[in-house]
Formats: sequence, C-alpha cells, structure tokens
Amino acid sequence: MEFAVPLVILVIAIIFISQSIKFVPQQNAWVRERLGKYHGTMTPGPNFLIPFIDRVAYKHSLKEIPLDVPSQICITRDNTQLQVDGILYFQVTDPMRASYGSSNYIVAVTQLAQTSLRSVIGKLELDKTFEERDIINAQVVAAIDEAALNWGVKVLRYEIKDLTPPKEILQAMQRQITAEREKRALIAASEGRRQEQINIATGEREAFIARSEGEKQAQINNAQGEAAAIEAVAMATAGAIERIAAAIRQPGGDQAVQLRVAEQAVDAYSKVASDATTTLIVPSNMTDTAALISSAFRMLQTGRAGGTTGSA
Repeated sequence: MEFAVPLVILVIAIIFISQSIKFVPQQNAWVRERLGKYHGTMTPGPNFLIPFIDRVAYKHSLKEIPLDVPSQICITRDNTQLQVDGILYFQVTDPMRASYGSSNYIVAVTQLAQTSLRSVIGKLELDKTFEERDIINAQVVAAIDEAALNWGVKVLRYEIKDLTPPKEILQAMQRQITAEREKRALIAASEGRRQEQINIATGEREAFIARSEGEKQAQINNAQGEAAAIEAVAMATAGAIERIAAAIRQPGGDQAVQLRVAEQAVDAYSKVASDATTTLIVPSNMTDTAALISSAFRMLQTGRAGGTTGSA
C-alpha cells in the first residue's frame, strides 16, 4: 500500500503531461477548443493544453491537396453531351473557417467544382470546349474560389483531364479532320505546281535575257573588231600613201610613177590580148598610152646608159 499511492500519482502525472503537451507537425494546424468553444489554432511545434478542459477538435494539413473531381455529363451550347472529368488543387488557408465554415469542405469544393464546370461548358459550343481549356479552367477556379473563402480554403487551379464526346460526334470529327487534311494536301500540291511553273517561267525569262545580253555583247564585239580592222586598214593605206607621196617628191619620182603606170598598162593589155575569146576595144586616147609607154622606154634606156657610164 505504501508504494501504491506514489505509483498512482506517477501515472496521473504522466497522463497529465501527455495530455498537456502536444507536438504539431510541420505544415499542419490543429484547432483547439476549450470547454467546447474555439480557443485558438495550434502552430507547428510544442503546444500546451489544460487536460480535461482543452482538446484538439480538428487537424488540418496546410499542404496543397489534389482532389479528383468525379466524371460528369455536361451539355454544350449546341446541345452536345460531353463527359468531363478533372482534378482540383486547393489549400487550407484558415483552419478556423475550415473547421466551422462547413461540415465537410472537401465535399463542398467537389460539388461546387462540378456545378461550376457544367455552367461554364453550357456557355460554349463543342469546338470551343476543345480550344479553350485554359479559359474553362480559369473560370471554374474563379467561381469556386469566391465561395470557398467562407470555408477557409484557397482554390489554386483546376485542370480538365479528359473531354469525351459521344461516339457519333467522334466519328464525325474524324471525318472532318480527314477531309481537312486532304484539302490541305490538295492545296499544298497545287501550290507546288504553281511554284514550279513560276520557277520554270522565271528560268526561261532569265535564260532569254542572258542569251540576248550575250548576242548583244557579241554584236558589240564584232562591231568593235570590224571598226578596229577598218581603222587598221585605213591607217596602213594612209601610211602607204604617205610613203608614196614622199617617194614622188624625191628626184625622179614622177618618172618612176609614170614607169609603174606604163608597166601596169602594158601588162593589162597583154592579158586582154592573150585571151582569144575577148574582143579588144582600143580606147580613143590610145596615143596617150603610147606616149606613156614611150616615156617609160626612154626612162629605162636613160637608166641603162647611166649605169653603163657609171661602170666605165
């Protein structure tokens, strides 16, 4: 009996201490009630309670919580049924409101997400529901977040996981996609042919321009060559004439010219006379020619005599 009383006291002390000290984990919040009334929120770390007076009424996680929203049937603006399911991300921001604002804030958020989604989908046509998922998600979040403030919950985002139209709609969409792809293929082929024709025409035009430019340059080169040849012949002729004129101005130049002319005249007449088929017509000034020939003979004789005298 002597050891029973201290043992009882020790047991009571242990129970008292265990009921007095509570360790709240990180990213958690516990709601404390005193005599059945809210008496504060316990933060992470050690917290002290009065045994049998205070108690932990609710425990909340402050982490971001993913909530799967059950699949449901929604009707679009053009009266098409869609089976939609999604996932909602929320976080408890006010433990006191989360404890006393709703009997079950998870169920409340889930039901509100479903009704908000049906309302948003009903304002859109079928094609828009596939194109504007981001807008749908934002509108659902805005609708839920406004009401969830009273429940101490902050809705972070909502994501649609799947949009499933009826089988008939899927088949029609598939046919439409096939037709659209065939249309794009035909357009691409026609654009290719058009570009090919443009390229061919452009190439022919550039080739024609190049050929014409080449012909033009060839004509210019030929003209320049002919001009250079004419100029060279003219210069050569002018030089020959200048040399002949200079030779004529020398002593005995006139006689040399007369001799050359006489030789060419005799040679011409001899060629004409040698041809049996040619009729020889004697010109009226034949005496001038004879005189020219006589002068040539005299010049030759004079030249020979001068040479003989010189040699003697």
